[in-house]
Amino acid sequence: MSPTHSHLSGAGGDGAIVGAAEPFRVFVGYDSREDIAYRVCRHSLLRRSSIPLEVIPIVQQDLRESGLYWRDRDPTESTEFSFTRFLTPHLAGYHGWALFVDCDFLFVADVADLLRLAASAASSAAVMCVHHDYAPTEATKMDGAVQTVYPRKNWSSMVLFNCGHPKNAAALTPEAVSTRSGAYLHRFMWLNDDEVGEVPFVWNFLVGHNRVDPDDVAGTAPRAIHYTSGGPWFERYRDCEFADLWNQERDAYEAEVKENVVDGDGNGDGDGEEDGVKAATQVAPAVVSVDA
Repeated sequence: MSPTHSHLSGAGGDGAIVGAAEPFRVFVGYDSREDIAYRVCRHSLLRRSSIPLEVIPIVQQDLRESGLYWRDRDPTESTEFSFTRFLTPHLAGYHGWALFVDCDFLFVADVADLLRLAASAASSAAVMCVHHDYAPTEATKMDGAVQTVYPRKNWSSMVLFNCGHPKNAAALTPEAVSTRSGAYLHRFMWLNDDEVGEVPFVWNFLVGHNRVDPDDVAGTAPRAIHYTSGGPWFERYRDCEFADLWNQERDAYEAEVKENVVDGDGNGDGDGEEDGVKAATQVAPAVVSVDA
């Protein structure tokens, strides 16, 4: 059953939230090695959302072909979206709020609550994210990718972007994203500290790092689970913490595809097949309806 639609009102202009005719835009980093992770993440977002969403994969190859990204691959990049995530404000037309999230997330709560946090943010906020204090000890992650340690690690794995903020519009251009250093981008160095708003850690709950407090389950239970080192779609992590929840979501997704309830592009053509992933390469990408 499709969730009931509701709409959040907010300030107009650069701080616009969402209106009756404008779905909340969620950009998901896409990596060809983790296609199923993207599809399950997308399914978890749509299934629990009480508001209309656009769920848009950021696919590096399509961005290259569109001339929006031309950076040489760096050996420290563990995913295909390591840098392309910072194109989110550009892809959103430098307008309103949009969410970027890595594909290795599972949403177990309504993403509309994140939009409400954006609506209540200080006017100075250019981005909002979880302020992790995270230093992984393992040398590799996922399917053998090198694990790097740097200040503000994992802050950029889930970011609410105030896309029309003047500093984002000036700093996060295709030219900058293709040429600026990883440190500049991932540490939000184009912003002052007070322009980086904070989101509760439950919205970027790091598997193996964050913990549910038995004395405050309601306040510490994850709302978005981040399999940051690797998820159950990798053999090495098939029994990781919260693997059962991801497997349940995958099974629900696959059952819906099999029953022709959900099409990959949301067009409801009833062919029982997922269409190819279409990336965001321009402003105003096609709407992915929660009625799909």
